[in-house]
Amino acid sequence: QVRLVESGGGLVQAGGSLRLSCAGSGRTFSMYAMGWFRQAPGKEREFVAAINWSGVNTNYADSVKGRFTISRDNAKNTVFLQMNSLKPEDTAVYYCTVSRKPYTLVQVTSTRSTREYDAWGQGTQVTVWS
Repeated sequence: QVRLVESGGGLVQAGGSLRLSCAGSGRTFSMYAMGWFRQAPGKEREFVAAINWSGVNTNYADSVKGRFTISRDNAKNTVFLQMNSLKPEDTAVYYCTVSRKPYTLVQVTSTRSTREYDAWGQGTQVTVWS
């Protein structure tokens, strides 16, 4: 059974930084793309970032490009999301996820759809105040 556990969320002032972590178990994560999505109250879950199995290729939502960085440590089955220059509109629950298929490409549009992923963490709250 696949399990994903996020950590690192919290309350931060606008302009500040947070680093989210997601530890996985139950799958050979080094073979799968990993992603971060977020969901604000009353809104649909939206794509934030994805990273391919090796960590070489990434994909970002336009709203976070240049501010957020996704990375991974395959030896520890962990994916990270470094969030800098945070804005109030970044406030949401952030979810970690893993791709359905191994060696999924992330430089394609489909990587931004929740349908490409089949396991989700419980989420971690990020609140940015101004």
